[in-house]
Amino acid sequence: MRAREVTDSLRRQVREELPEVAQISDQDLQAKAVEAWAYALAHSSFKSIHDIPPAGNPDVNEAKRGDQTDHLRGVTRLAIGIAREMGAAYPELAIDMDTIIAGGLLHDVGKAWEFDPVNRKRWKSSQRHFGRPSIRHPAYGAHICLTVGLPEEIAHIAMAHSGEGELLLRSLECMIVHQADYTFWNTLLAGGQLKPETVSPDKRRYVLDRPS
Repeated sequence: MRAREVTDSLRRQVREELPEVAQISDQDLQAKAVEAWAYALAHSSFKSIHDIPPAGNPDVNEAKRGDQTDHLRGVTRLAIGIAREMGAAYPELAIDMDTIIAGGLLHDVGKAWEFDPVNRKRWKSSQRHFGRPSIRHPAYGAHICLTVGLPEEIAHIAMAHSGEGELLLRSLECMIVHQADYTFWNTLLAGGQLKPETVSPDKRRYVLDRPS
């Protein structure tokens, strides 16, 4: 798949789709956060973040409504809330709010790759050659972050917010985004707002035990 040009129009679109990016006080970090999502879209068949399904993984734990922007923005706002409350109670934590916001908005930037129908078709057609997927969204997200010049701290959040983070020690800000991410999905699960057929096997009892 040939990558599209990253245009100013695409950058403006990213800002409109993820308005919380304006809360990043460091202007260079803010611009690179926008660039990361613009780059991710330009290197996929998706035209918009709105086009990416509201799921944790392809066809797994998918919300009954909304799109990926709802998840990204929700996780970011949850992470901000955690950081503010914990920071107020324990100022010595010295939580970096710019890292929290950028990390929240970018933790799933690799989903434009993993969720791309073109990629998924290729992986399914020849799993023995490519794997399935060839690269999960945390690893590809870290790649995108580093490619556009984002700092290591943000790439770490993209890489370690999910299961891959169990293989290392998460940073403080990554731990906050990780908890916000899992809170988002588990709240939808407990509230019956995930499509039942997409609920992962380890959580299926939440669907099976729910009264009709």
